[in-house]
Amino acid sequence: MKLLLVAAANSVHVLRWANAFAERNIGTHLATQHDPIAGFAPAVHIHRLPHTGGLGYFRNRAALRKLVARLKPDVINIHYASGYGTLSAAIRGTPVVLNVWGSDVFSFPHKSPVHHWLIVRNLRRADHLVSTSEAMAKEVRTLLGTDVPITIVPFGVDTALFKPASARPKNGPLVIGTVKTLAQTYGIDILLRSFALVPTRMQDREVRLRIVGTGPQEAELRALSKSLGIADRVEFRGAITHAEIPAELASMDVFAALSRSESFGVAVIEASACGLPVVVSDVGGLPEVVRDGITGMLVPVNDPQAAANAFTQLLSDDGKRSRMAAEGRRWTRSAFDWQACVDRMIDVCSKALNTPRS
Repeated sequence: MKLLLVAAANSVHVLRWANAFAERNIGTHLATQHDPIAGFAPAVHIHRLPHTGGLGYFRNRAALRKLVARLKPDVINIHYASGYGTLSAAIRGTPVVLNVWGSDVFSFPHKSPVHHWLIVRNLRRADHLVSTSEAMAKEVRTLLGTDVPITIVPFGVDTALFKPASARPKNGPLVIGTVKTLAQTYGIDILLRSFALVPTRMQDREVRLRIVGTGPQEAELRALSKSLGIADRVEFRGAITHAEIPAELASMDVFAALSRSESFGVAVIEASACGLPVVVSDVGGLPEVVRDGITGMLVPVNDPQAAANAFTQLLSDDGKRSRMAAEGRRWTRSAFDWQACVDRMIDVCSKALNTPRS
């Protein structure tokens, strides 16, 4: 199979998909208008589209059409229904698999009637649709007004890389942590407010909060931690690479994802794979990545007190944390193993070979 990905080369998820396809001896090409991040395998052939920015998704159609004519791929796999999905207008005669990601269907279509029209058009042009979660698939069906077939393929986790670390120090601080972009959507402010309600000491051990990531709200969130009187117990770690995440997770005792909106929750399953109990808000696709009371705890969105109660329960009960850690690892390996997810994605692309476009 020769596969052409049309996607953002600055995304670690696109990198993972491209490298996984190449590792399976699939001829893998990537057309992109974004600067590639480091880490793409030599077998992934990257083709830069000439135009950038929002208009690039319209102006690059001719260049993509020429690239498709030259490469003659068997299948085209487009990631993101809004930006790169708009380039589907350039494709004729080659089956298209379109992966929706999140904001492209949850928020973009609601900006205006024109945005809604564009997304619906892009979705209808695809021969096969792929979603990372049932919640997002439901949103796609609502947009299209019909019960179209959508394959669920999560962003899986490499359970060989993301695995439980050696035992944490018994006398060190108990650490609540998160790995998120510091933006309104991801509820870091809710996390700070909930942490302020957690007792400063638990079982005679200090309790700390570790926030990994950067984003537009960083200065605001640092100021909030000071105004809440918790700045001395909160550590902002800044941005890290995907390869560095397992080491950060190894320093945590409980993982938090108190997002206001989220399509799936790959950070949650990475934490579970590392043997961390999770506290997660009950929105979007997040309830699909935690078994409430078994691998972690679901709490109402925008409810710092409920999250604080969950943190306090877990931090004060070593046995409960250990049981959830073991169950999280077991469930992640069975439901979200990366290689199994790659198998499912390849199966979708293989089936697309039998549905050529008109």
